[in-house]
Amino acid sequence: MDAPIFDPDAFRLTAQEAALSAEARAFGQAVLAPRAPRWDREASFPTDNYRDMHGNGLLGICIPADEGGRGADFRAYCLTAAEMGRYCGATALTWNMHVCSTLWTGALTEDLEMPAETRAEHRRRRRRHYDRILRDGAIYAQPFSEGGAAAAGGVPFGTTARRVPGGYLVSGRKIFASLAGHADHYGVLCTEVKDDAERLSRRDTLYLAVPREAAGVTVEGEWDPLGMRGTVSRNLVFRDVFVEEDAALMPAGLYFQAATRWPHMFMTLSPAYMGIAQAAYDFTVRYLRGEWPGTPPVKRRMYPTKQVAVAEMRVMLEQTKALWFQAITDARPDPSKEQLLRAWAAQHTVMENAAALAAKAVRTCGGQSMLKSLPLERLYRDARCGALMLPWTAELCIDRIGREALYEKGETDE
Repeated sequence: MDAPIFDPDAFRLTAQEAALSAEARAFGQAVLAPRAPRWDREASFPTDNYRDMHGNGLLGICIPADEGGRGADFRAYCLTAAEMGRYCGATALTWNMHVCSTLWTGALTEDLEMPAETRAEHRRRRRRHYDRILRDGAIYAQPFSEGGAAAAGGVPFGTTARRVPGGYLVSGRKIFASLAGHADHYGVLCTEVKDDAERLSRRDTLYLAVPREAAGVTVEGEWDPLGMRGTVSRNLVFRDVFVEEDAALMPAGLYFQAATRWPHMFMTLSPAYMGIAQAAYDFTVRYLRGEWPGTPPVKRRMYPTKQVAVAEMRVMLEQTKALWFQAITDARPDPSKEQLLRAWAAQHTVMENAAALAAKAVRTCGGQSMLKSLPLERLYRDARCGALMLPWTAELCIDRIGREALYEKGETDE
């Protein structure tokens, strides 16, 4: 089996982290990697992988143990997801959308403030969602983007929910909605419309599970992108979709508290790209050693140019791993300014370096490595997509680092 991305002894992993990472690595090698070319070629959703992840319990990785799940915390999930991304980026990326519906409603909400009766009601409601996942293998999605500044946290979501007897009517449109048409429930972030408010407010964000089959839900558009093709991120349209009160994944107003007090929650897209970075390096080493399955046993490792390139790739990979590991270790409510700056730096570094490593791997391995019969060509295309991922795109991370490094809270130049 492949060596772990993060050696349990060197990185002082917990027993749970080491076990989950090893499980994901074995599953990835045996199951995900052989299937990955198909999802990429067809731009089709990895349904078979999700069926297997229901069977092995990975759909419930972040459901609390006392509620039947695996009980993984933020770091344990990130380390496991990185191993998954190493073998199939699209599966890891869509799995993140599903897992966040349990991570955010589970371990993360336990760190947030709410009245005792509200917490009890939240736990009762989330139990329904957890039961669907554990018992039936239900898949949850998390449509976020709308084509404006809402997904970046700049303005309220344009998708709205208006209270009606027994629940809400949801209307709006989400773009790049991963798992569109394949998830059983869409965890829609939307803004509650209040009759006594002059305008929409981010403080009134709701997080509602909309059933795929609900009246008024439609999937639109084609899906034929550069990379991460198996995510099937088509557009979702909601036209006066009725959602019952118990569909709430978080109590009203709690998402805003989470987004402001637990910002590392937005790092969960990065593990897939950490895995891709490792995979690009792994391929290069094995290819140059003449050990990649299905290729002639021709060694290219003796050339100084190849050795220098691999050395540079290794340095970049180690830098990326070290920064990212520290950032996911920092994750907690109310992080310090330094921890938040490091989180943005880690997000930017993983997304940019995954693409840089994949590009260098192609150049170093040479022309044959571009063939679609080998995984490097897919890794290269998948890696190009990371810097675009909201809410923390590479550009936004740089913008926020520069601003927050130079200003303390409340400071202006006036």
